[in-house]
Amino acid sequence: MSEFSRPTAPKSPSTRTAGGNSVIDNYSWMKDKEAAETQAFVAAENEYCQHVMKPLESTRKELFNELKSRIQETDMSVPLRSHGYWYFARTREGQQYAVQCRIPVANDDDWDVPTIDEQGEPGSLPGEAIVFDSNEESQGHDFFRIGGMSMSNDGRWLLYGVDTTGNERYDLFIRDLKTGENLDETISQVAAGGLITPDGAWVFYVTVDDAWRPDSVWRHKVGTPVSDDQCVWHEADERFWVGVGLSFDERHIIIGSSSKTTSEVLLLSVDNPEGDFIPFIPRHEGIEYDVSFSRFEHAADDGSDIPVAVVCHNVSNPNFQINIIDMRSHKPPYQLDEGVCIAAGSTYGCEQGGEFASQPIDTPDWNPANPQILQGARGLNIESLDIHQQFITLGYRANGLTHLAAITKRQAIEDYTAGNPWHFKEIEPAPIGTTAANAKGLFSIGTAGNPSYEAPRLRYSFSSFTYPAELHEIDPATGSDTLLKQAKVLGDFHPDDYAECQIWVKTRDATNVPVSLLWKKGKVPALDARGYQGMTDVQLTEIDTSSDRLDSQGAAGRAPMFITGYGAYEISSDPGFSVSRLSLLDRGVLYALPHVRGGGEMGRAWYEQGRRLNKKHTFEDFIDATAALQRAGFADPQHTVANGGSAGGLLMGAIANMAPQLYAGIEADVPFVDALTSILDPSLPLTVTEWDEWGDPLHDPKAYAYMRSYSPYENVLSAAERRQRFGTEHFPNILITTSMNDTRVLYVEPLKWAARLSEKEVGAKVCAKIEVEAGHGGTTGRYKQWEELCFEVAWCLSMMGCAPSIDM
Repeated sequence: MSEFSRPTAPKSPSTRTAGGNSVIDNYSWMKDKEAAETQAFVAAENEYCQHVMKPLESTRKELFNELKSRIQETDMSVPLRSHGYWYFARTREGQQYAVQCRIPVANDDDWDVPTIDEQGEPGSLPGEAIVFDSNEESQGHDFFRIGGMSMSNDGRWLLYGVDTTGNERYDLFIRDLKTGENLDETISQVAAGGLITPDGAWVFYVTVDDAWRPDSVWRHKVGTPVSDDQCVWHEADERFWVGVGLSFDERHIIIGSSSKTTSEVLLLSVDNPEGDFIPFIPRHEGIEYDVSFSRFEHAADDGSDIPVAVVCHNVSNPNFQINIIDMRSHKPPYQLDEGVCIAAGSTYGCEQGGEFASQPIDTPDWNPANPQILQGARGLNIESLDIHQQFITLGYRANGLTHLAAITKRQAIEDYTAGNPWHFKEIEPAPIGTTAANAKGLFSIGTAGNPSYEAPRLRYSFSSFTYPAELHEIDPATGSDTLLKQAKVLGDFHPDDYAECQIWVKTRDATNVPVSLLWKKGKVPALDARGYQGMTDVQLTEIDTSSDRLDSQGAAGRAPMFITGYGAYEISSDPGFSVSRLSLLDRGVLYALPHVRGGGEMGRAWYEQGRRLNKKHTFEDFIDATAALQRAGFADPQHTVANGGSAGGLLMGAIANMAPQLYAGIEADVPFVDALTSILDPSLPLTVTEWDEWGDPLHDPKAYAYMRSYSPYENVLSAAERRQRFGTEHFPNILITTSMNDTRVLYVEPLKWAARLSEKEVGAKVCAKIEVEAGHGGTTGRYKQWEELCFEVAWCLSMMGCAPSIDM
C-alpha cells in the first residue's frame, strides 16, 4: 500500500448458514485477531487514517487548547462522609488520573462539609491521607482502569480491581491502608465490582464463563489462599448476568441475577457470611425487581422500629411501582406485589398495559393512589425510592425528563400508618443562572452522593445543556438549599450566550418524538428568529425521505448540524452540559439530539417500540428528525454530520443505508454494525443475554429475517443501488473508531464494515481509527481522552465545513 491509497482487504469467502439462508461473508477471516493478515489490515487502516487526518493537525491542537483552557485542571470533588472519614478526589494539572484522599471526621455530629483548598497538594491538609493514586498505580501501563473499590467500615482494608488491557477483566487486590501494602492474595481476571464485608474479614466477587458472562459468586476469607475460595452461587441460565454488593443498610450481602426482562435478588446476613443465600422474591419469568432495606424508627405500636423492604418492581405495572413490605410479617422469601404501593407508573402504550396498551404513550396519567405530584404526568416511570434516617427521596421520569421529590421521614411514617398517599414535594431548583430556557424546565436532576443513612441533608445535582452541573444539599424539613459546588468553565464563557429547546417531530407512523436542540445565539439565525426556549409544543412533520438529496443553496440561516443518538436498552439521553461541545457551538454548529424510540425517555413503552421486531423505529425516528430539521430551514443538508456509539453505532450504520442523502458525514464509534452475525453466535460475550433485546435469530425465523433486513454490514448498497433507490449515488463520509480489546462490540464488526464500504462497487470514503490497547470505552487518562475527542471533533468539523477539508 502506498501512503496515499486506501487499504484494500483481501476477500476470502466463507458461508454463514442460519434461518434457512446462506450468506457469503468475504471478511470473516478478520475475527482471528492474532493472524498476520488481520494485524496488517489494522496497521494499514491506522496509517491511512493518520494520513487522511494530517491536514487537521492544527485544528486538533486548536481544539485541544480550547478544551484545556476551559477546564480547571487542578481541582477537587466535594468531600463525602462515609463512616469515620470525609472522602474526596483531587486532580492535578498535568496528571492523567485523580487521587483519592480522605480526612477523619471531627465527631459523630460532623455533617458540615469541610472546607478544603482545591488547589492543595494531595495529603497537604492535617490528617489528610492518600487512599489511592492512579497516577502511580498506572505506571508502566498504556491502559489503566479501576473496576470498583470497596472499603471496610474502619477504613483500613481496601478492595480494588484493575484492568490494564481494556477487556473489562479485573485483578482484585486487598490493600492494608495502615501499611500501604497489598496482601499476597490476588484474585485474577474476574468481573468488575466485588465487596469486602464491613468487618474486613471476607471478600465476595464474581467470575465469568467462557463467553465472559459474569455467572458465579465466590467467597474469599481475607488472609487465606485464593485456591481455598468457595463458589456460593452459580447462575446456569445463559441469559442472566450476576453481580454482588452490599445493601444500603449494610446488613445484607446481595446477589443480583438478571436478564433483560427478568431479575432476582438473593440475600445473606453480613453476620453470617458463611451461610446460604436465599431469594428475597423467587424468580418469575418476565418480572423485574430490585430491593433495598431500611426501617421506620419508633413507628410500631410499642415504639419499636419497623424493619421494611423497599421493592421496585413491574409485577402489575410495566413502568414499575414501589412497594413497602413490613418485614415483621414473616421471613423471606416474600411474594410478588406484597406490601403497600407507594407510587406506580403509567401503563399507557405498554405491551403489558392491558386495556391501556393501545393508548398513546403521552396520555396523562391519573391514579388516585399516587402522590399528588405524579398526577397528570405523561410517560410516567417510577425509578427509585431511597430511605434515610431523616428523609425519603422518590426518583421518577415524566414528560421525557428526570424528576426528584422528597418527604421527611416523619411525614412518610404518618402517611404510611394512615394509609394515605405520601405527601412528596418536588425538588424544583431555582432557575439555573439567568437562562430563560432553564426556567422552562429543560434540565436533569437526581440524587448525588448520599451513601450515609444518618446524613441529615439530601444531596442532589442538576444541569442543563447550557449550564454547568451544580451539586446542592437540601434539608427537606425546612427547604433550606445550599450550593456545594458548581462546575467551572474557565475563559469567556457565559451561559446566556447559548440557547436550548425541545421540540417534537411527527414521524412517518405519526409518533411524536422529542428532539433537543442547542446552539449559540446569533450563529443559527433560523432558530434565533423562532424564539424557541426550553420545553415547547412546537411540532415539525417529516414523512417523505425518499427524494433527491436536498440542496442547501439559497437557504439563508441554515447551520451545519451535528446530530447524535442512541436509542437502545431503555437508556435515556438526558440534558447535560459538555465543555467540549462548546467548540462545536462557537463555530456555528447546531447540536441536535433526537430522543428516539428504544431509549427510556417516555417510559417502558418508548423502549418497547424500539426493540426486537420494532427496532426499525429507532432508525426511522432519527432519519425523520434529521429531515424535519433540514426541511424546516434550521440545518444545512450538505453539512450535516451524525454520530453514535455502540448500539448508537448500529443506528449510524442503519441510517447510512436507509437515508444516505441526508448526511455529509457519519462518525460511528465502536459500532455494532454486524449485529446479525454476532447475535447468531452464542459463544460470544453478550449474545445470549442480548436475545431479549434484539430477538433470537438463531431459533426464531421472524427475528432472523427482521435483523437481516437492517443489519448494516449486510445491507450496504452499491452506488448503482443508491442511484436507483435515492436518485443519487451520494454516500456520507465515514469515520469509524474501535478498540482491539473491546469485549462488548468486537473489533471485527467495524473492521469488516470498513472493508465492505471500501469496495469499488460501493465507493464509500471511510477511515478507521483503531486503538490497539483499549476496550469498549476507548483509552484511559484524561489528557489522552481529550486528544482522542479532539481528533473526532476535528473530523466532524471538517465534514461540516467548519475546518479545513480533507481528502478521503
